[in-house]
Amino acid sequence: MAYEAIWAADPSKINKFELVKLEKDGLDVIRTIIEKYAHEGYDSITPEDMDRFKWAGVYQQKPKDGHFMMRVRINSGIMTSDQARAMADIARDYGRNLVDVTTRQAIQFHWLRVEHLPDIFKRLEAVGLYSYEACGDCPRTVVGNPLAGIDKDELMDTTELVNQVNDFFLMNRDFSNLPRKYKMSISSNIYNSGHAEIQCLAFTPATKVIDGVDVIGFHAWVGGGLSAKPHLAKQLDLFVKPEDVLKVAIGVTTIYRDHGYREKRHHARLKFLVADWGPEKFKEKLIELIGDMPARGEDKIAGWKAAYFDGVHPQKQEGLNYIGLSVPVGRLDSDELTELARIADEYGDRTIRTTVSQNIILSGVPTEKVGAALAEKVFERLTPNPSHFMSRTVSCTGNEFCNLAVVETKQRAVLVAEYLDANVELDEEVRIHFIGCPNACGQKHIADIGLQGALVKTPEGMVDAFDIAVGGILGPGAQFNQVLKGRVKGDNVGPVLAQLILYYKENRSEDETFNQFVNRVGIPAFQDKLTSILAS
Repeated sequence: MAYEAIWAADPSKINKFELVKLEKDGLDVIRTIIEKYAHEGYDSITPEDMDRFKWAGVYQQKPKDGHFMMRVRINSGIMTSDQARAMADIARDYGRNLVDVTTRQAIQFHWLRVEHLPDIFKRLEAVGLYSYEACGDCPRTVVGNPLAGIDKDELMDTTELVNQVNDFFLMNRDFSNLPRKYKMSISSNIYNSGHAEIQCLAFTPATKVIDGVDVIGFHAWVGGGLSAKPHLAKQLDLFVKPEDVLKVAIGVTTIYRDHGYREKRHHARLKFLVADWGPEKFKEKLIELIGDMPARGEDKIAGWKAAYFDGVHPQKQEGLNYIGLSVPVGRLDSDELTELARIADEYGDRTIRTTVSQNIILSGVPTEKVGAALAEKVFERLTPNPSHFMSRTVSCTGNEFCNLAVVETKQRAVLVAEYLDANVELDEEVRIHFIGCPNACGQKHIADIGLQGALVKTPEGMVDAFDIAVGGILGPGAQFNQVLKGRVKGDNVGPVLAQLILYYKENRSEDETFNQFVNRVGIPAFQDKLTSILAS
């Protein structure tokens, strides 16, 4: 290692997987895959290296029969049409045509085999993409504003900043062995499109008068994260100039690497260190590493739109537009992605953008071409004018492929959204998130209505069920939703949610959002309503 692993001085204070990582850096598995396992096959993979596959961006998919899932890093979700076309071809040739957009703007494949991986790595690299460190105990995909460079609501274009931070950390062995996964976002959009409060490290738009000049920059947040013990990130008393973003990112990541907890895997995220130290002590340690920084300036976050961009919208470039498409639960096929690449070439700026809401944006469409673009057949399903509930439904992978999930989520989420669209008329979008396990890849904590999968025993055997939580939101007034008592069988989720949403519709004040309604009437009122529904 290029740095001194001060945390490894006493092996009794670190968990067993830390010893595995010390024995062989996770990044070394990439060469082993290419030179050994791709030739010798699945059965030759050692258990230790199977754990290290994450550093290649690869996980075993359920039921561990030789197939793998792969994530591909997409900085801020912005890719070229050639990159999209290359990924569509990978899905077509090796992944049974399946393409998923994740809640971190990545592209995810399934059904890959180890002998396919070298060719996939080569194809990705040929178009400037990588799966490396999309998983593992390392800096993951840097998320951000998918509209960077075209956004009327951004203070500055953050594209190059995101690329700079990504390029520094990607394959950097000084930071390839962190206590656990590490997530960053950088956005200058005033509606918090990078979901700052749930990141390990986030940069949000701010300004500060320095030497009589109004400077555009960022505020820094640390210690956010979801899973079984969710934490909202804390804002540090710093104003970060654009040229200092990388310096701050290096400092925060260094603190996490050297002082983050490594004794227990479930207590190793940065959020636990920040919770114990507090933002003041964390800032003091950071300043020791990077030098003095200006104090906070003026926050420019105006609200939160949950990174939804449905429809046709003007860009900051006059005469150009972007088209926000709804991708139901983030899933499309290789033919659809190929079509989007063609449309981006024919009508737009050869760019496709993914969002943390699992959707897609096409940009750079001249006003005179919008009508022809919207007539394309692929937009019948991937529509810019989606139905209310389907458009705001998010889902993790679920037990179709994930070894941690206890229930199926993708198809369940689609069925529930279809049921609600058919049975509930509502002018307000209600955000509904499904997750299949406590890891919360579907980010259920920030949803208006979050559903976490479980199993319940019935006379007919074990069946899928869900716990319901209400009231999540980010931005000003950020809060996680709160779980209600009363587990709902999977087949009953649609009708139960319909009654809860009708309770909101019938009792809300004018222009009152779902979150505002939950805060006004209180969790006990929702609990009473759910209890009465389940008793009927």
